[in-house]
Amino acid sequence: MGEPSREEYKIQSFDAETQQLLKTALKAACLGTEDGYSAWQRRYITCPGPMPCLNTQDRNPGAVDLEKVANVIVDHSLQDCVFSKEAGRMCYAIIQAESKQAGQSVFRRGLLNRLQQEYQAREQLRARSLQGWVCYVTFICNIFDYLRVNNMPMMALVNPVYDCLFRLAQPDSLSKEEEVDCLVLQLHRVGEQLEKMNGQRMDELFVLIRDGFLLPTGLSSLAQLLLLEIIEFRAAGWKTTPAAHKYYYSEVSD
Repeated sequence: MGEPSREEYKIQSFDAETQQLLKTALKAACLGTEDGYSAWQRRYITCPGPMPCLNTQDRNPGAVDLEKVANVIVDHSLQDCVFSKEAGRMCYAIIQAESKQAGQSVFRRGLLNRLQQEYQAREQLRARSLQGWVCYVTFICNIFDYLRVNNMPMMALVNPVYDCLFRLAQPDSLSKEEEVDCLVLQLHRVGEQLEKMNGQRMDELFVLIRDGFLLPTGLSSLAQLLLLEIIEFRAAGWKTTPAAHKYYYSEVSD
C-alpha cells in the first residue's frame, strides 16, 4: 500500500488511550449512525473489521471527558500542521453532537479557553517554535472557518484571528517563507469572511502586506510571489482569475 495523502491524516499517530478517547468522541459526534461513523472511520481511523457496536455510552458525548478531548486536539494541532488543517471539521462535529444530545457546551468552552491561552502566549510560542506558531494560526483559522453562531462566524474569534495574521505580516515574519505561506493560505481560506466581519482591519492588514511586498528587505522570490498573488486575489473579489491561476501556479511549480 502507498503512503496516505496529507488529507487522510490518521488518529493512529496518537497513543492507544488517546486514540480510544477520540474514537469515542467521534462516534458520539456521528450521532450513533453507522453511515456517519463509517465516514469518520474512513477519514481518521484505519482499524480493520466491521464497525464496532455503538452502545448507549458511545452515543452520548457526555460519556467522555470532552474538556480533555479539547486539550488533546489543541495539543496535537500545535505539533502537527497536517492535523491542524483537519481539526476544525472534527471539532465542529463534536460541538454539534454535544449541543444536540446533551444540551451542553463543555467541549466548545474547553476549546475556546485553550485557544485563548495559546493566543495570549503567542509571542512566546513563536519564539519557542516557529512550526508550533504556524500550526496554531492554521488551527485557529480552521476553527473560525467551521464554528458558527446563528449561521455566522464567531465574533469572539475575529480579532484574535486578525491579530495572528497581522503578526504574520510583520517584517521579521515576512522574511520567513513558512510564515508568508501560512499568511497567504489562511487569507485564501478565511479572508473574505474576515473582511465581512471587519473590513477596516482587512484594509490595514493589506497595507502591511503591500508595504512588505514593495519594500522587500529580506524577502525571498517565493515570498514576493505569494504576497503579490494574495494582493491580486483580494483585488479580484477573493477569487482567482484563470490567467492569475495559470501565472502563479506555473511560477510556483517552476
